Amino acid sequence: MPANDRVSTTGDLLVPAGSGIPGGLVLPATELVERFSRSSGPGGQGVNTTDSRVELRFDIARSAAFTDLQRSRALQELAPRLVDGVLTIAASEHRSQLQNRIAARARLVNYLRDALLPPPPPRRATKPSRRARQRRLDSKKQRGELKAGRARVRDD
Repeated sequence: MPANDRVSTTGDLLVPAGSGIPGGLVLPATELVERFSRSSGPGGQGVNTTDSRVELRFDIARSAAFTDLQRSRALQELAPRLVDGVLTIAASEHRSQLQNRIAARARLVNYLRDALLPPPPPRRATKPSRRARQRRLDSKKQRGELKAGRARVRDD
């Protein structure tokens, strides 16, 4: 993730400016809740003793960091991942708790940036041109003649 080097593990979380976030966002540290637990998988003796798995929770529905439009767009786009308006991200891919905290925060930034993108412009329906329709019919006719040439010859 390219955002890893810009994500801090303490304090406020900065979401850089982009499409849908013209001035960027600052998520207050008080709105980010981190829980630590033991990670599963490989890691030797350390996996049984260190709480390296990070669960980051962010309450989108009650956050003061968003405008009303941003909040409604984020809630709509992230709806499958939300439980009561709270986005939960678990990171356990690294052996270090610090690296998992950075990964979870970077993932949160990416989710929010993707969710706050403005919707794409509506599709304008178009019709194929007369020439395109004729080419299609010609190719269908040619294909049919090719297949008809493969048929058995009947003696009548």
